[in-house]
Amino acid sequence: MSVALRDELLGQGAAVVGYAVLTGYLGGEIAHLDRAVSIAIARRLNEDTLGILTRLQKRAVRHLKAQGHRTLALPPDSDRKKDTFVSKLYSLFNHKMAATSAGIGWVGKNGLLISPEHGPRLTLATVLTDAPLPADAPFETSRCGACTLCRDHCPSRAITGAEWSRRNPFVELVRLGVCRGHKAAGRQIAGKPNCGLCITVCPYGRPNIPRQLTEVGEGVARRGGLHRRTEGSTVEVRSDRTPQPAR
Repeated sequence: MSVALRDELLGQGAAVVGYAVLTGYLGGEIAHLDRAVSIAIARRLNEDTLGILTRLQKRAVRHLKAQGHRTLALPPDSDRKKDTFVSKLYSLFNHKMAATSAGIGWVGKNGLLISPEHGPRLTLATVLTDAPLPADAPFETSRCGACTLCRDHCPSRAITGAEWSRRNPFVELVRLGVCRGHKAAGRQIAGKPNCGLCITVCPYGRPNIPRQLTEVGEGVARRGGLHRRTEGSTVEVRSDRTPQPAR
């Protein structure tokens, strides 16, 4: 069942699928749903990520229910609905918690989930279930290492430079009020405040970054230049200055 479900979701557009055991993390009416299917898709400009995630969740629910198991689909953070049963779980459940437990990635210094293959460029959704899915190996610590690119390039100085670990999951990585204030005062995309420099500068998920650097995060800030194509133009990122269009 676990192999067939993963293959189905990956074949329908998921970038990564992981299984987690959440025993002890959830209580009350959903304590029996102690397994999670963590689904991630790679962000692409102008792509309906919300629609894709919703369809993937429905596929996971159908697959698990057909095997006689209970499920509860938790929508992406960008699709939160008020006055629903699921809305009562928003303050108790975090998609990043499920994703780190499912081995998809760790929480980076920028407060975002970092995948070794995709960096911080994933969007997450979760399906809780009572199906006895075999858990993937969780991430216990950050792999950001000595890299401080997101902190150094953060225009609001909201990133503290602290590192996440499973033993210290609530360490303050980002001063959220400062970050939100900067985004609210800046330019908007599709009517929503936007910044995204901490995503742009992250070396994880870049095909031109040597593997030995991204495995431990060492030495990245000392590299001469990183390049990423975005919205039809190349952006050059150097450790000694803010991102600028490449010449």
